[in-house]
Amino acid sequence: MPLQFPNASRIYDPVRRCVTFWGHDSAFEVAFHLDADVLQRFSPQAGQDEAASLRAFDMNRVRIERVASGVYARRRQSFHRLSASDF
Repeated sequence: MPLQFPNASRIYDPVRRCVTFWGHDSAFEVAFHLDADVLQRFSPQAGQDEAASLRAFDMNRVRIERVASGVYARRRQSFHRLSASDF
């Protein structure tokens, strides 16, 4: 079964400067941290606060989930940090 993203929840973490979201591989939960720098590249004019980061995430969710699935397929781990080099 491929990685799925049934839970639309995402959380901005100002300390780690990332947005955390989750995927599921059958019963296994997989956490992803997406660097805020990636979101800034997607929407350079949007700002870097929590609201702007979550908006940029939501606007690019399909692309982010596709990349997350590819990263997970290469390394099946329960946690992944996604950075600009993954895009």
